[in-house]
Amino acid sequence: MKKRLTVLIFAGAAAFFVHAQDRNGAAGMDAAGTNTVGVHTVTARRYELIAGSSGPDTEALQRELELRFDIYNRLFRFDPSSISLPLKVRLFRDKETYDGYVSARLGTPREGAVYLHYNQSERRELVIHLGSPEAARMIPAQAFLQYFRAFIPSPPAWMKEGFTVYFSTLAAETGTGELSYKENLAWLETVKSLGKIDLQRVLMADEGEPPPHLQPLSWSLVSFLLNSGSEDYFRSLTDSFMLLSPGAAAAENAEAVRKRLYLWASPEAVQEDYLAYLASRRTFAELIEAGQRSYAEGDPSAAESCFYEALEQRPNHYAPYYYLGLLAYEKQGYDTAEQYYRSALQYGADPALVQYALGLNAAAAGKKSEAAGFLEAAAAAAPERYRNRVRELLGRLK
Repeated sequence: MKKRLTVLIFAGAAAFFVHAQDRNGAAGMDAAGTNTVGVHTVTARRYELIAGSSGPDTEALQRELELRFDIYNRLFRFDPSSISLPLKVRLFRDKETYDGYVSARLGTPREGAVYLHYNQSERRELVIHLGSPEAARMIPAQAFLQYFRAFIPSPPAWMKEGFTVYFSTLAAETGTGELSYKENLAWLETVKSLGKIDLQRVLMADEGEPPPHLQPLSWSLVSFLLNSGSEDYFRSLTDSFMLLSPGAAAAENAEAVRKRLYLWASPEAVQEDYLAYLASRRTFAELIEAGQRSYAEGDPSAAESCFYEALEQRPNHYAPYYYLGLLAYEKQGYDTAEQYYRSALQYGADPALVQYALGLNAAAAGKKSEAAGFLEAAAAAAPERYRNRVRELLGRLK
């Protein structure tokens, strides 16, 4: 299946100009109503960072945001010169101060990072609790919202929700600052469980009552239009970006996009193709089941492919590791099998089951002492299942 933007790596730092100014002693208020005394500002091509102090982490974030902007615009192709002001980012290092600032504007704190949107463009800002674990998780989605709504303040709801999820896995690599993209399939299982889906309600969610599960449905529509392999759908989507108007209401923008999408295909054809695409994307559970089936049918290559794909979706789940361990064991790749089994154990697999598998693997590799230790641990963890089998195996090892 042809896919677009499913692997994005934007290496290297974009060239940018940094201007730092300490405003100690310069009393005043900025457009957001915040005291500017002692504020340190870093300005680059498209962003202005406001913080109590600057440092390497501030400059690293500046570069990251500039890279994000470039990646977003590789798809949307908005005119950067149409933005009259740099995108504002306000940084707090202290959680209490960050929470207080956000609560004063939203009535409740938001973990990590949040984009605050106002009718007045000079008041809009991305607020970040710099250095918090939650910030790393929240910045991808909130940074995209800031970018998108800087150009189109009132986008169609499905575009806003769908692309926010789509880009939420555009992550900064620790240490390098490079951005890498891994397709976000977190909502796939939810969408496939919904039954009948009316795409027209999703497309026109800004008119009247939005459909239930709008966020996952919006993501699935974006995924379909980008990754279906159809040039018509991809072209319809990218053409529709040019129809979005900064001065239009969300419903007006949604109607313009809907007309463009249905210009080349009927609503019935789009619905049918969307459902076929959805059926073709396998969930984690479906991949594990297919892998087990292929394994039982004696097709280790197909099984391995399924388990690797499952691992891509959920790298912290024990099941793919365990089954990949089995496959490696059968190919006599004992060291590889041990690594997979240990990962399965780390991510919550049944200890007795994995200890038993590790024991068999070590025995096959000729590591009798290690094998005995694993097998005894399995028997101790689940004597009703393994005690008799372990006793027999230990006898053979001697």
